[in-house]
Order: sequence, then C-alpha cells, then structure tokens
Amino acid sequence: MIRFLLVLAATLALACGGTGAAKLDLTTVNQAQFAAGEPKGVDPTVLKAQILLDRARFSPGLIDGSLSANFAKAVGAFQAANGLPPDGKLTPETWSKLMATSTDPVLVTYEVTRKDVRGPFTRRIPARMERMARLRRLGYRTAAERLAERFHISEQLLRMLNPGIGFRKAGTTLVVPDIGRGDPPAGVAGIEVDKGARLVRVLDPSGKWLAVYPASIGSDENPAPSGMAEVKRVVRNPTYHYDPDFAFKGVKTKRPFTIAAGPNNPVGSVWIDLSIESYGIHGTPEPGKIGTTFSHGCIRLTNWDAEDLGSMVQPGTKVEFKNETAHTVDELAP
Repeated sequence: MIRFLLVLAATLALACGGTGAAKLDLTTVNQAQFAAGEPKGVDPTVLKAQILLDRARFSPGLIDGSLSANFAKAVGAFQAANGLPPDGKLTPETWSKLMATSTDPVLVTYEVTRKDVRGPFTRRIPARMERMARLRRLGYRTAAERLAERFHISEQLLRMLNPGIGFRKAGTTLVVPDIGRGDPPAGVAGIEVDKGARLVRVLDPSGKWLAVYPASIGSDENPAPSGMAEVKRVVRNPTYHYDPDFAFKGVKTKRPFTIAAGPNNPVGSVWIDLSIESYGIHGTPEPGKIGTTFSHGCIRLTNWDAEDLGSMVQPGTKVEFKNETAHTVDELAP
C-alpha cells in the first residue's frame, strides 16, 4: 500500500509497502512502470497515466496524480476505444496500450515567462454572481493559478512538483506535465453528450471516439436538454449574461446583469453556443469540480477541454444528448 508522506525538507515521497520511497520528481514519474494494487494519495504511475490520457484526448479532467472518478472514466473510455474490457482500472494490457500512444517524457521543465507573472490578475473574486458583475475582468487570481491551468493540473500538484519554488518571478524553472495534445483531429462528425456517464465524446463519421471529456451536465432542477442540437458558434473569452428568468439558486436580484470576461467567469474561457436557446457547452472557473457537481442545464468542461473542443467544432456540427439519468442536486453552478 502506498502512503503519502510530505517531508518537511520539501521532498515529497511515496512509501511503497517495504520497497522504499520514491520521490515525486521528473525522473521518477517519467520512468514509472505499472504496479499492481491501488495506490493511495499522489502516485507517480497514476500521474504518468493521467498525463498520457490527457495527451491522447481521453481527458481525466484535473490532473492531480491520484485515483478519482474522472480518472476511472478516462481509463474506461481509453479501454473501450482500444478493444479492452472497459472496467476503468489500470491493467497490464491497458498500461501497455497507453505507453504505446507516446514515447515523449510526461514531465518536462518549463521556464516561467514575463507574461505568466505579469497578469492582470483578479486577486479577489466574490462568490455571489451579482457582485462578480461589478468587476472589470474575471482573470486568474495568481500566477500559480494561471500556470496550473495552463498545464491542466491542480495548484497543489504544481507545488508538490516544485517544492520550495515560487511562481512570481520570470525565469524560474519549473517541472510541469507535457500535455502536448497536438493539432485538433480532422473529420469531426458530431458530439455526443452522455448525461448518465457525465461525458462528452467527439465522434468521427464511423463513430470512432476522437476525444472524450468529463463533464458536469444539468441537474434534476435544471436538466440538460434531450434529442439533437447543433453548434451555432464558438465564443472565446465570453462575457456571461444573467437573465432573471433563469431564477438560479443563490441569485437574489430580479434584474439582468453581465459578468465580464476572463477564465474565472462563470462560463470560463469558451462558450460553444447551441441551437437550443440558452444552452451551451462551456468552461469553468473550478476545474476540480467537473463531474462531481451539477450545472444549471448546460454542459460544463474544464477550460482546457472546452478550448480543445471549441477548436474542433464549427457552425452546424451535430450534438446529440443521450442516456437520461436522474441525479440529486447538492450543488449548482452555471
């Protein structure tokens, strides 16, 4: 059993049941190999698998190096696409197929640029949407948040990979995932929104999965639509317009308002407008909640997955909603 140890001397290690400790560093993760069992906490093998899945467009959502529901979904989708039993668990066969997708290192070094640290940043973002509308921009709060999102990882993992290193100075060298998805696939025939599985799939004309993303999709109170729709347009860096008719939980005002653009806008960095009025596929300011919370009816992805999807679709791309499943609403977000 692997137990997570955070050493005060800024060394993150994983104790592997009597086999010694392995640092969570560039070499250890890049050279990680399959091992039987279910690791606890942040694990080099899981981290390597997550990065390779992300690179192959079987998105695990937020890369955090630990077992999660979204990771299991990504593994299951990858297995299904490669003719393996889709149980969502890493197996020797799955690991072998995954390693064959790319031979490039999963962790690389990156030099922080002036743009990374220059901002503009939005240090304080209120929780209530009405108050968000008073801000001129919904930017990243810090350089660390910007860098973490750029490399599809949690801020916690970014700090683990770079113990004792700050993120405010240009020229700083960091260890980061090489997500390297490459050019968007050609020949996209349609999008499949699986409401039961909470997944969005990109299909080619034969039905092959070109990309699979975890998603937050509707709720009992505000369900996602059913049937067919199509993409009307893709809006990058969108503003967010609230209509009182939406009557969202927690919004007190009876007047419409607009929230400025930015990655921490309620719909994130991309809005893919659908032919069903008021519905779209969009990003989020909280990537760690994708697939674990519900939406107000729209389809919510991480910002990077929404941006990736936005690069593949065009006006007229077909979108099919399928597999209706009831859920209990504990938390709502746009």
